[in-house]
Formats: sequence, C-alpha cells, structure tokens
Amino acid sequence: MKKIIIVFGLAMLLSLQGCAAVMASNQPHKKNLTVLEVGKHRNNVISELGAPVTSETINGERKEIYTFQQGYSKAARISRTLWHTTADIATIGLWEIIGSPTEIYFNGQKLSYEVVFDAQDKVKSSQLIHTNTEDQAELKQ
Repeated sequence: MKKIIIVFGLAMLLSLQGCAAVMASNQPHKKNLTVLEVGKHRNNVISELGAPVTSETINGERKEIYTFQQGYSKAARISRTLWHTTADIATIGLWEIIGSPTEIYFNGQKLSYEVVFDAQDKVKSSQLIHTNTEDQAELKQ
C-alpha cells in the first residue's frame, strides 16, 4: 500500500508542471537588433528577423518592413519556467489559474521596423515604426 501511495504521489508531482511552465519555456526568443545597425548586410537582417513583410526598390535603394515578436532572453524564460513549476507544486496546481493567463499576456512585444538598404544590400537606415503597445493605447481611447 505504501508503494502505491509513493507512486501515485510521484505521478501527481510530475503532472503538476502544467501549461504556465510550458508556455514560459516556449516564449519567443529575444532578437538581436544589432543587425539593424548601419552597414550590416541584408542577409544578417533576414537570418535574425525573418523574411520581410514588404519589399520595394526605389532609385537603387531597397525599402523593407520587418515585423516580428520580440521575445525574452534565455535566462528570463528559464527563471519564469522555474517560478511557475515551483508555484504549481506549492499550490497543488492552483497556480495555473493565475500563471496561464499571465503567460498568454506576456508573450513578447510585436515590433515593426522599416529598413532601407543601399545598392550593396547594406543597411542604410532603420526605424521603429510600430509596437503592440501602440495598439493597446488605441484600444484604451
């Protein structure tokens, strides 16, 4: 009987790592925005930020817009995962009521940059043109 209780207890303990901890570990990675510095090659920008949303060439210059989710550092994701796991265990799973909605809300920041490249596909200029905090401000008005 004692073995059954121990096995059941271990199974419950392992199953307590619920959605919030998994969601925290799967949050988007932090993008290296130094690829937007003047002189960096277009290939570096694409490899870090992904394919551009729009691209047009005017007078030998290429203007592109990149939209992406700016995530969190590895240390931040690990600490959040550990926090959720500990809170799940301490509250016997009740933490999920708070933890899961929190992770849904804090899923990174949506950013859009306009990047202009010269004829050699080197960054000539870059400008932040949109953040999701602007969307939230518009919704509150």
